[in-house]
Amino acid sequence: MRKHLLWMDFSKPRNRIRLYEYENDDTSNSSAYPHHFDMNNRTNNIDELMAKDGMSAEELFGRGEGMTYNDFLILPGYIDFTAEDVDLSSNLTRNIRLKAPLVSSPMDTVTESAMAIAMAQCGGIGILHHNCTPQYQANEAKKVKKYEQGFILDPVVMKPDHLVRDVFDAKSRHGFSGIPITDTGNIGGKLLGIVTARDIDFLKPDKFETPLSEVMTKREELVTGSSNITLKEANSILQNAKKGKLPIVNEKDELVSLISRTDLKKHREFPLASKDEQKQLLCGAAISTREEDKERLHLLQQAEVDVIVLDSSQGNSIYQINMLKYIKSNFPELQVIAGNVVTVSQAENLINAGADALRVGMGSGSICITQEVMAVGRPQGTAIYKTAEYAGRFGVPIIADGGISSVGHVTKALALGASTVMMGSLLAGTTECPGEYFFSDGVRLKKYRGMGSLDAMESNKGSASRYFSDGEKLKVAQGVSGSIVDKGSILKFAPYLIAGIQHGCQDIGAKSITQLVKMNRTGALRFEKRSPAAQLEGNVHSLHSYEKRLF
Repeated sequence: MRKHLLWMDFSKPRNRIRLYEYENDDTSNSSAYPHHFDMNNRTNNIDELMAKDGMSAEELFGRGEGMTYNDFLILPGYIDFTAEDVDLSSNLTRNIRLKAPLVSSPMDTVTESAMAIAMAQCGGIGILHHNCTPQYQANEAKKVKKYEQGFILDPVVMKPDHLVRDVFDAKSRHGFSGIPITDTGNIGGKLLGIVTARDIDFLKPDKFETPLSEVMTKREELVTGSSNITLKEANSILQNAKKGKLPIVNEKDELVSLISRTDLKKHREFPLASKDEQKQLLCGAAISTREEDKERLHLLQQAEVDVIVLDSSQGNSIYQINMLKYIKSNFPELQVIAGNVVTVSQAENLINAGADALRVGMGSGSICITQEVMAVGRPQGTAIYKTAEYAGRFGVPIIADGGISSVGHVTKALALGASTVMMGSLLAGTTECPGEYFFSDGVRLKKYRGMGSLDAMESNKGSASRYFSDGEKLKVAQGVSGSIVDKGSILKFAPYLIAGIQHGCQDIGAKSITQLVKMNRTGALRFEKRSPAAQLEGNVHSLHSYEKRLF
């Protein structure tokens, strides 16, 4: 009796299939000869056979059900590259591209200058919160922009008659003490010398009134670079001369810029660092849509922030549209992230008003109770897919904001069309977050609160304005306050996130975020809905006790 065995041969092109004929159920029969036939001429080709596994994102989210990250899984693909080969570069906005799709949330228990610096060093970006005075926020932005630079075009400069005390004051404000001395005390003046930590560190307090002319390293002892020098050449001079600072002068011996040895070291330690054209770390800042925040906007623009986030729980408002148009008319080159949105109609209005990116999410954060209290919002998975599908037609990137509680959620958000993910609770508790650690029942914790919590809204008007509650006598909370376990430094946690995303993309078979998005749009990326039992099965189970160490 002749029988047939039909099987796919993955050593052959995808449009080939092998048919073996054999007799008497003996598949090892040497008389069985494989016969190839071309499936291109048949309706049930291999692509159709493989499509029976799972469903496309369009099919998954086209049923009218609201789904979030835990409600589905991505089916594995074919691996022919290492995890390290996965390119995670992605657009934050139309004109800003990051090497890692990670953004810290503008919350007062998550992002100030320390977090923004660390995020930028790791390839992402930090968004400074606005639950503070405009001056404080602008100063935090300056700390980020001055932290790591190539050619420092506006260094702190002093005159010879400044005092040692002035250098210590500058060090306390800016964090460094290598200060060039010119005849005018400004950039562009004739270079006379430089004062470094080695010149003043061992001076006693009674010497703090000494003029800098008596302690500075004189001009004839300095190693300098010419104004047409490249950054690579300047770094080589610093290495060979073993100096901490390299003043750059023009043909008239006037100071035009400065290069720091510490910046060279930082560049080697953080190759993924997010930088602008001047080699300064990228930095974003949030503002509200209130009229008085236009002053804040101007201060932030002077501090050279790279992107502004219009911070509102419901971004589809006349207030946000007016502020967006104001920014674009006064600072057309400044990138603006609008939001938050969860529907196509919301996204449409903000894109038409000139948004360079959209922040997606409403009520999905771990400390947010908007969906519970206001009965408004959308499950995060559905929100990302629907808005990304629309915004992608206009080249507007999507930022998935909220609901990210694991590295797997990051990968799922990117697979649904997000270009980057914004994280609050996932980063809270790290060393770089604002606030002090405290102990409770022997556990080291840090405070973490939602910007819609009464605690946050009562501390500053910036938080209340995000939820349209400023000026109201009775405030309705849309968030809670809590605490998060110590996670250590973001400089160790962010690399774990990056490696986790790369491994996730490898299992999917996507060598880049760009390819991941393309697979989604073409239907090659396959999804499957998870039952409650499947969700339990996919987590740790059936153990008496266990230790969960992520990195």
